[in-house]
Amino acid sequence: MSTKPFNLSTTESFQESAAAKSAQNPLPRAIIRPNTYFLLDGEWNFAVDPNDRGLQDGWYLGHKYEHKANWPGSVEEHMAAAKNQQLDQLQKPAWQDKVVVWYEREFKRPEREENTGTSMFQITFGACGYETRVWLNGRLLKTVDGDEVHYGEYTSFSYELNEEHLLPVNWLTVRIADTMDAEIPRGKQESHVYKRGGIWYQTYTGAVRSVWLETVERNRLRSRIGVQSIIEDSMVRFNFTSRIHDPGMYTLRLNVYEREGATSTIPLATAEYPLRLEAGQKQQYVVMEVPGAQLWCPENPHLYRIVAQLIDANGYSAEIEGHFGMRKIESRGRHIYLNNQEIYIDGILYQPGTATYDEMRRHMYAMKKLGCNLVRVHIAGVDPRIYNLADEIGLLLWVEVPSPHSSTQRSRENHWAELQRMLALIETNPSVIIWSLYNEDWGAQDIATNPATRQYIMDTFHYMKIRYPQFLVVDNDGWQHISFEGKLKSDLLTAHLYTPELERWKEVLDQLCAGQMEGVAAFPLVVGDQYFYRGQAPLIVSEWGGFGFSDYGGPNDLNERAERIAQFKKEMRKRPIAGDVYTQATNIEDERNGIIDPHTGELDVPAGILDSRNTDGNKCTG
Repeated sequence: MSTKPFNLSTTESFQESAAAKSAQNPLPRAIIRPNTYFLLDGEWNFAVDPNDRGLQDGWYLGHKYEHKANWPGSVEEHMAAAKNQQLDQLQKPAWQDKVVVWYEREFKRPEREENTGTSMFQITFGACGYETRVWLNGRLLKTVDGDEVHYGEYTSFSYELNEEHLLPVNWLTVRIADTMDAEIPRGKQESHVYKRGGIWYQTYTGAVRSVWLETVERNRLRSRIGVQSIIEDSMVRFNFTSRIHDPGMYTLRLNVYEREGATSTIPLATAEYPLRLEAGQKQQYVVMEVPGAQLWCPENPHLYRIVAQLIDANGYSAEIEGHFGMRKIESRGRHIYLNNQEIYIDGILYQPGTATYDEMRRHMYAMKKLGCNLVRVHIAGVDPRIYNLADEIGLLLWVEVPSPHSSTQRSRENHWAELQRMLALIETNPSVIIWSLYNEDWGAQDIATNPATRQYIMDTFHYMKIRYPQFLVVDNDGWQHISFEGKLKSDLLTAHLYTPELERWKEVLDQLCAGQMEGVAAFPLVVGDQYFYRGQAPLIVSEWGGFGFSDYGGPNDLNERAERIAQFKKEMRKRPIAGDVYTQATNIEDERNGIIDPHTGELDVPAGILDSRNTDGNKCTG
């Protein structure tokens, strides 16, 4: 069955066809459903609350807004526009502790052609934060997860609407608060600890992705699918999350199709699972076989379409749709294996910063053109469609939890919460193969001296290995990895090595490969118990180069830079190193070391310059 479109009177609405969804997903989500929706993007009323009086004074019950703001956008942009300033002027000391802003807009009550009581309305924010409260007609809403306040600024969250509370014309009010708090996940946005400048960037927060009103079924599958492949048996383990208002017996029906033939009605595989479901939410693993399945890899990014239906006792079906790829990633000894074949990582560091979705798309194609088979998305969450794009064009992804900037019990709790929010939405994409918990001990500065910090990271590493075996996990990227009883608590031994001199580069690489743990990177490579490297983990030079940035040195001339890149890559391939990640893709603020134009996506260096795999035929075939 399909949900009937609803009428928003003078406001345009439409229903997506299956073909259109496969070709283009207009919403920032990875999993889609055949429903109706209406974007709430556009002009909103806007006000800054400098004294944080809005809650006490009841702005959600009515307030005179002095300004307008275009959603999506950032708090920084909207504050600058309200003050008729440039963004860089505003940041100089606009807010160094806390900012509170309010947004409000009206929308007409949706009208459906029929109402069988099987569906409801839901509002979804693609990303907003760090701290978000939402009111409908003056009533505080709770998220689907039961929270009056949503924390986080990188992932989506939703509110189910009680139709009894809908008026002919409704007003939606949003309060967003953010701070320079070093204990919350910040990535490379400045904080009380790390001030803007050099490698630290301006804050970029608030209404940063689309918000939309949609119809969803009362009893449904949430828009998330976990995927774990067992390639040797052509089997897939799926993890679904049900959202139930009416307890009872349900049937979970799965159909798998070739992705390219998205309109095909004949599935490659089908399976059904009877489920007794209580009210609330529940995760459920199921396994199905996809006979003769092709494997996914960068050279052959073969994808399958999965359609999942939750069917109630009356035959009413609630449907979601996504895609998946069959792939396996392992670290064994000195090497990384993709689908049981050794692979060398030709990577690049990517910091999206304030790039738009269209700019990020251009960046991804450009990084592929450089010869990269992996992109390290550096301590930031991006639009889920970018992960989907990587699946489609064959780019491996290394993702990271945006780090807090101080090491405390509270910062670890916030780090854990952010990790859980990200995992719930990035468990589908075959392109995602590596997760970093921390980077260069940001937010874990006492990792060498504080057993509590090391214990948290070790516990999280073990959790990831048991709960998410489809990923490789790095404890603390760059240096100060954790050894417990001589065993590395990381799937990869990574090092950040910066030197502009070729002879020094050779010397440092030799020290790294010889197992020298000190004097190689900025800090010891391993902390905790004694650790003796004898090739038992893959070595990855996960940051190097940075040529053109004053702190890293090296040539500014693009031709000389290209020659230096080629020389440095050649030296790594002579040694037992499993991969490398060049720093970096684009210029961003003061960090001027990019090799891709941040706006057009044009290359500043020859195409294929980062592809070293042609030298030994080390490519997967799927």
